[in-house]
Amino acid sequence: MTYRARVFALYAGTPGDTRDAELVDETIDLPRPQGDQLIAEPLYGCWAGNMTHALQRRPADICRQRNEPKVVLGNSGVVRVLDVGPDVRDLRPGQLCLLFSASVLDAYGYPIKAFAYDAPGTMGCLATRMLLRAHELLALPDGTRHDLARWAAFSGASITAWSNWELAFGTLRLQLHADELPAPHVWGWGGGTTLATLDLARRHGCRAVQLSADPGRRALIERAGVTALARDQFPALAFDEPRFASDLAYRRAYLDSEAAFLREVERRTGGEGVHVFVDYIGQPVWRATLKALARQGVVTTAGWKLGMSLGHLRAAECIARHQFIHTHFARRSQGLAAVAYAEAHDWLPEVDPPVAFDRVPELARAHADGRTGFYPIFAVNPP
Repeated sequence: MTYRARVFALYAGTPGDTRDAELVDETIDLPRPQGDQLIAEPLYGCWAGNMTHALQRRPADICRQRNEPKVVLGNSGVVRVLDVGPDVRDLRPGQLCLLFSASVLDAYGYPIKAFAYDAPGTMGCLATRMLLRAHELLALPDGTRHDLARWAAFSGASITAWSNWELAFGTLRLQLHADELPAPHVWGWGGGTTLATLDLARRHGCRAVQLSADPGRRALIERAGVTALARDQFPALAFDEPRFASDLAYRRAYLDSEAAFLREVERRTGGEGVHVFVDYIGQPVWRATLKALARQGVVTTAGWKLGMSLGHLRAAECIARHQFIHTHFARRSQGLAAVAYAEAHDWLPEVDPPVAFDRVPELARAHADGRTGFYPIFAVNPP
């Protein structure tokens, strides 16, 4: 017995090809599950930044990295279990689950490679049926009171945020206790995972601010209870070191924007600076982030949107006792804790209206062009 699935596949590029890839609409057959495998039908998926990176083949062509001719993307979503292999014990047909992208794990359960991205032999939810392994799912609470489309976004961004915030906030509290600093200033650059982190921060009594140049996204930030700050007040705040050294007009414009940004930080924090800066952007904002950071401050990330290599003066960072946190998704115990907290406290993102599965290629282009919200949803087999 096999299961037929319609998929949108990403094919490997040719060496030197710099064009963005196009998704290919095709039909494949999946075998009946063996061992700890299972067959599931995606209900909703959430388009994520790693999917856009894969189509842009930056920082890598993941098909060639996996040594596979094609990959089916999509590791953030909600599925219904259809069939299970003989070794699956805790999941049953008909059960609703979150995709849990920790696929290849280290000895302590932390992810090394992500399901439906760089983990070989895995397929994602850009499919009407999918084959996966039991540890790549988290069961949803029975009879959950929350919308399944919101859970689809939660499964990627919010679980990532939970793990990252747990370590970042814990690191801050090792240096500055709650009686010394009851309401830390927490700011963020970035998109949906940043907003999920800042929402957690304000739930922990922090004063949270997110920067965005998009008015629609700023409205979403405000509805989440986080203060939105218009990034376009600082139009040249994108640092390019070679250009800074060679282009006088650019250098002046950059320094004006940086100074305006730092004045805003000083005003909003009463001169304390930012205690935790959530930075999913990287190199263009790194200089400004470090200048805005308070003593004993923390910079935290679980991503690398623009610039994978960063530099800083180690002596200055030691003297300031600045801490740098880097995480990659979450381990299972953290995913379970995040789900339980979300169900109890309504910590789930506000998502875009779902688009039909047929329109996934349009959604991919819209996301790459910045024409979506933080959490673009596609409906595959909506209930």
